[in-house]
Amino acid sequence: MTSTTAAVETEKLAWGKSIPFFAVHAACLLALYTGVTWQWVVMCVASYYVRMFGVTAGLHRYFSHRAYKANRVVQFLLAVLGSLSVQKGVLWWAAHHRHHHKYSDKPEDIHSPTLRGFWWSHVGWILSTRYDETRFESIKDFARFPELVWINKYFLVPPIAMFVGLFLAGGLPWLVWGGFIPTVLLWHGTFTINSLSHIFGKRRYLTTDTSKNNWLLALITCGEGWHNNHHYHQNTANQGWFWWEVDLSFYVLKAMSWVGLVSDLRLPPNPTKFAHLKYTDAQKAQLNGAPPEAPQLLPAMPATR
Repeated sequence: MTSTTAAVETEKLAWGKSIPFFAVHAACLLALYTGVTWQWVVMCVASYYVRMFGVTAGLHRYFSHRAYKANRVVQFLLAVLGSLSVQKGVLWWAAHHRHHHKYSDKPEDIHSPTLRGFWWSHVGWILSTRYDETRFESIKDFARFPELVWINKYFLVPPIAMFVGLFLAGGLPWLVWGGFIPTVLLWHGTFTINSLSHIFGKRRYLTTDTSKNNWLLALITCGEGWHNNHHYHQNTANQGWFWWEVDLSFYVLKAMSWVGLVSDLRLPPNPTKFAHLKYTDAQKAQLNGAPPEAPQLLPAMPATR
């Protein structure tokens, strides 16, 4: 039995532990009871995008790739905001994402749609018993902060507090439209980057995987849809590298840098950004074929000031 076959056999879905995940989906049907107003729709959209920023700018660009600097207080607030997405612990999230980049679309990749199919890459791996533990060996740089270890362990504390606060402030309608519905949308919006962005879109850069740029996914995920850019050069605070590539998370990070909340936002150097203009005809043909070796990435930046 190969190691890959053995891994597949141990990747059982944890149906019991997944009951809350499916229950939140079912709870969205309460909208049929509460009805809908334009104010609640605005609340839903705001809840979605504020927490999506916590995923993209916090869990992804900061904790996974260290694409900019933040002091310890801002770092913890980013961890809290990321935890509100209800996507397990901040260290769990970042460590597994680093593993994905190390083995993207290779047999070791835990959520490759080209190797394991759409369902598994989108949500199956998250519900598996195999990936419950945090890969602390992959996140030692941030595991040295006790407050991050604490919130990684008790990752449900922030979202539960948010749900209780919504209910106390506005009753069931606020809980449904500010909590349940945007949470489900946030889950699947985030998961599209693991699944759809390796299937649909265009490739500008040669990488060792099937990552693609997709403008619609970029709008849904505050800029994460420029996925081929990102896989070509991971350690950048922006993932939309050209003016027409909308990247809401980077715009907010840029504004935060103006007031000193974050600093040293890493951008792609011009030779990297415009590398595709020098591709030969054979290299251009490879963009739709088997990916070649990826370029060497820059080293990560220090985590805190």
